[in-house]
Amino acid sequence: MSPIDLNADMGESFGAYTIGADEAVLRSITSANVACGYHGGDPGVMRRTVRLAREARVAVGAHPGFPDLVGFGRREMQMAPRDVEDMVLYQIGALAAIAQSEGIRLSHVKPHGALYNMAVKDRLLADAIVRAVAAFDLSLILFGLPNSDLARAGQSAGLQVALEGFADRAYEPDGSLTPRSRAGAVIHEVDAVVERAVRMAAEGVVIAVDGSKLSMHVDTICTHGDTPGAQALTRALRAGLEKAGITVGAVAGTPR
Repeated sequence: MSPIDLNADMGESFGAYTIGADEAVLRSITSANVACGYHGGDPGVMRRTVRLAREARVAVGAHPGFPDLVGFGRREMQMAPRDVEDMVLYQIGALAAIAQSEGIRLSHVKPHGALYNMAVKDRLLADAIVRAVAAFDLSLILFGLPNSDLARAGQSAGLQVALEGFADRAYEPDGSLTPRSRAGAVIHEVDAVVERAVRMAAEGVVIAVDGSKLSMHVDTICTHGDTPGAQALTRALRAGLEKAGITVGAVAGTPR
């Protein structure tokens, strides 16, 4: 069985606002998706998060989103594909410059929130995101939902795609994530989250909200740094995977 990456969205604090428990969560994950200033984060937070990840030997990736601080990037926005491409490229470039200043290179890109979820079923949007990633660096790994337009667009462009599962999110019968506006979209019970993660990694299976069994190969599993109790949840996830005999490691390998 191949190693399973454990990733988390982080670096989403900005200005006077602190979001998430990044330093604690970094002790348990293998890949960090760092916000790039549009839906969260600011230059100082970005640099601090990159530095913390480097010290923890955690792979660093860009986490670009819509320009929506008020809505935390979770509100859908209608933008022309060219504007999306430029916006994503801008954010990757900003984080890459900070990473270079800290002596590391970016390993991956994972779109955030509404941008990610819209690209699951919108090939034009997915292609725009992929063009930005490929234009910057074809060696970057793209994180995307299995059987999504985003994953297919990345594969078509020659990018390495890491298929991503969400242990703490509910799934619709079509394999998409249940919208956060619905009750039960986020799963908070630690034992349930760990059980789902182990089943994803070991069996390639997740149970949808209607009880149906979805076949879902994943390379990386996401946990959210801004979820209440994120430190304990992420620690339990790592321990649960390893107890089940699953090796946890970054899809890009351990940063040097």
